[in-house]
Amino acid sequence: MLSLAWSGYPIYEQFTDNPFLPLFYKDPQRYGFQVELFFMTERHKQLEQIKPKTDLFQQLYIADYFFHKTMLFAGKTLSEDDYRLFKRLFDIMGKSAPQPDLLVYLHRNVDQLFANIAGRGRTMEQEISRTYLQNVQDAYLEYFRQITHYPVLILEMHGIDFENNVQHFELIKEAISDDYLPGVHRRSF
Repeated sequence: MLSLAWSGYPIYEQFTDNPFLPLFYKDPQRYGFQVELFFMTERHKQLEQIKPKTDLFQQLYIADYFFHKTMLFAGKTLSEDDYRLFKRLFDIMGKSAPQPDLLVYLHRNVDQLFANIAGRGRTMEQEISRTYLQNVQDAYLEYFRQITHYPVLILEMHGIDFENNVQHFELIKEAISDDYLPGVHRRSF
């Protein structure tokens, strides 16, 4: 929606292409490394393919992920040995990953996330536990506190339905359009 509103170039995470994702939801310990490695390599490939498309007239890129996301998930799903190996690969691939001008995090509580999952109706997601969702959300919020070189905007989305309410979408656009210094910023509506 933002890409259309601002004539930006959208970058979507290709989760449906990950053949390990349904297996991961059933057995996270067994398939954690494969699912995270697939995501990381796909994100890296996608971001590398976008670089040649950069031109003076298309400078706004809006992604539904940031590259470091893969480390946050890996930290919650991988064994210590797998994580060390994964981090070595991440450090190599991550060197060329672009840094965002602004990272926007749409924050919803775990109950709302469960409602979203139910609403999507994806069979493979029905195995997700509340504990897993809470752990991932905690990992995001902890990581954001460490970011000092670009701004992070946390938007509290309780009661916000930007897909069906134009006024809510306008509030989000307005919040994102403000200027922010590096570090974490939080907005409620």
